Amino acid sequence: MSASRSRWYFGWNIVAAAALLTLLSTGMRLGIGPFFLPIAHDLGFSRSLLSTIIAIGMLCYGLAMPVGGHLIARYGTRNVLLLGALIVAGSVLWTVLTRDPLAFLLAFGVGFSVGLAFVSPVSLTPVISHWFTRRRGMALFFLSTGSMAGMAVMTPVTTWAIESFGWRATLVGFAAVFTALTLPAALFVIRDSAPEHTDLLPEEAAAQRARASTAPQSLSLREAMRTAPFWKIFFGLFCCGFSMNLLGTHGMPMLMDHGFDAFTSSMGIGLIGVVAIGGTVVLGRLADRLPRRNILSVIYLVRGLGFFALVLVGTHWELYVTATIGGLVWAGSIALSSAILSDVYGVRLVGVLYGMAYLGHQIGATISSWLGGWAYERFGTHWVAFGAAGALLVAAAVVALQLPRRGFTLMAPARA
Repeated sequence: MSASRSRWYFGWNIVAAAALLTLLSTGMRLGIGPFFLPIAHDLGFSRSLLSTIIAIGMLCYGLAMPVGGHLIARYGTRNVLLLGALIVAGSVLWTVLTRDPLAFLLAFGVGFSVGLAFVSPVSLTPVISHWFTRRRGMALFFLSTGSMAGMAVMTPVTTWAIESFGWRATLVGFAAVFTALTLPAALFVIRDSAPEHTDLLPEEAAAQRARASTAPQSLSLREAMRTAPFWKIFFGLFCCGFSMNLLGTHGMPMLMDHGFDAFTSSMGIGLIGVVAIGGTVVLGRLADRLPRRNILSVIYLVRGLGFFALVLVGTHWELYVTATIGGLVWAGSIALSSAILSDVYGVRLVGVLYGMAYLGHQIGATISSWLGGWAYERFGTHWVAFGAAGALLVAAAVVALQLPRRGFTLMAPARA
């Protein structure tokens, strides 16, 4: 049935379920900060050692995403989500039972990361892109709302839980909630097959049929990965991953090293996620009206300036003002990147291209997770890592302006 004739389009149910799952998966992946010092002190790990383990985990998180995309194409989204929940549960049980660095690396660094990757935005973006055409930008921004809500909710909640029950019980509690929510969402809500004309109005569906009858063949994956727009998106996501995971892993330790207590530090970082929820709603409405590359550039620029400011804050009000301004543009880079990929290359390739581009996000996350701990121990300052994040984001803002305008689509060259 056409979306215009339905009282409620089922695609929005999928968006809601996907946002809830990403709240948990991305919220935990970006919210390692509260666990960092308790784990290091309890297990006797140095900051460098634990940073290295987390960095490897970030890389595994990124490498698992194209694998998840391939598995989704072959076995369906539902089965991959169920597999991810199973891996998360098993990895958490192994994590809380070990004290050996190698076993901790395999359980928490590798296994836990792979499980979360299978229930990440990369796994859920393709199904939303297939269900939405007219409101694709807004739908993907609402998916990002789940990620930002994860930062807003998970950081203060896990901080409180760790202080009350310890990091092991907190991790087990997370795995229980994660599994309890993933199972019904995967079994009863997530559907790969979308209506023929998705959410298009009747006149829009007719226009789409006319274009499809005359459109040239789209690019192959190999051809798409040889084009400049893909690598510009890749670079932007690299900078995004570098900054977001630096804040998630080392933001709380950095603020505590600068004299803030654990609760204030967690609230400052959590405030970014709270404000980002509202910012996501506004940006989502703009994403289908204004040039997407311009919005993406502004997001990267303001976020980069925020990283410089975050290292300089010295009072509570300065922290909260910086977090509020940064939160307004904290979300959206991932949603806009995936929407631009869909615009330029078409929905047929968006899943695997997004997975490959998101690998850049996790390469950046790997480097910053390691750099944040190593640079502080080596130089005694957080300026090396946080300054690098700010500079990279400013560069990403410039590169984003070079992306194609909406309406530009790359097609395969004519073949003899």
